[in-house]
Amino acid sequence: MRTRFLLIVGAVSLLTAPIGANGPSFLSTLHHITTLTSTVPANGDVNPYGVAVVPVTAGTLVANSVLVSNFNNSANLQGTGTTIVQISPGGSLTVFAQIDATSLPGPCPGGVGLTTALVALRSGFVIVGSLPTTDGTAATAQAGCLIVLNSSGIPVTTFSGNGINGPWDMTALDMGTGAVLFVANVLNGTVAANGGVVSQGSVLRITLSIPMGGMPTPVSFTTIASSFEERTDPAALVIGPTGLGLGADGTLFVADTLQSRIAAIPNAVSRTSDAGDGTTVAEGGPLKQPLGLAIAPNGNILTVNASNGLIAETTPGGMRVGARFVDISHSRNGAGTLFGLAVAPSGQGIYFVDDGNNTLNILQ
Repeated sequence: MRTRFLLIVGAVSLLTAPIGANGPSFLSTLHHITTLTSTVPANGDVNPYGVAVVPVTAGTLVANSVLVSNFNNSANLQGTGTTIVQISPGGSLTVFAQIDATSLPGPCPGGVGLTTALVALRSGFVIVGSLPTTDGTAATAQAGCLIVLNSSGIPVTTFSGNGINGPWDMTALDMGTGAVLFVANVLNGTVAANGGVVSQGSVLRITLSIPMGGMPTPVSFTTIASSFEERTDPAALVIGPTGLGLGADGTLFVADTLQSRIAAIPNAVSRTSDAGDGTTVAEGGPLKQPLGLAIAPNGNILTVNASNGLIAETTPGGMRVGARFVDISHSRNGAGTLFGLAVAPSGQGIYFVDDGNNTLNILQ
């Protein structure tokens, strides 16, 4: 699994004007896609979801490498993947963690099925979401948890309950000796609705204390949004609010997948009230079931889309400034293969996974 693939895909023209309120679009500076490597570890886990760039070298973590979490096991059953792989910028893969549900250091209702919710902190801890199933179907999905791993990939604690219910994606404000997690949850009422749409998808803010040499400890749990549409789905397991990104002014941007829009939650770090499903920044156009979301170096919002294979760039004011086709494993229909993404160090590109061919790629 250490082979580096040098597949290069030519640049695709921007679909909209390359100049926006924040100056030239970030996407207009990126010209080709390189497939770095397969994300499949020795145990055969597939369906890469979460992507996080490692900020520090500690334990087995290497700064500027990329962590990728796998959602499916070798039998391709959703909600049963147990591995996080670490991939160097040159495409070398190692297993950072293989998590055993029977030896977790705390409760995680249902077990282990690693989602897009993945962050690597400057303290050396890695936090990953679990939305587990027993047989790969939504009927057996359970609430799961957040699993905290040390810099050697060993689980050291879990966070469960307190509003954590199917943690699907996550971003963090990392302050070193503290952090604020923002977690999208997609199991509030969805399993009971048996495929029906319910407006109970939530965003939970978790404030952590991380003392020097100590463990991350939750200080508070606050629901800052609670009315996003969500439903179970035979192909995707569940569809609901996914990607999260925190703007410089404290606005949290949310990829509202079912509504094909980007939503904004203002004052996300400090607010005490529930923002419902937020306010609409942009909808439609290149936004077609957005999944992963990240903030570009220029402050614009990047989203990868399930139904058209595009990565789109949108200003915080809602201006569409760029879109590019990146789903190299399928024809131009998206097929739901694009999930996690992360901006490379110094803004030198965008890492993204393609679960259609189980690869980590970089647009640069």
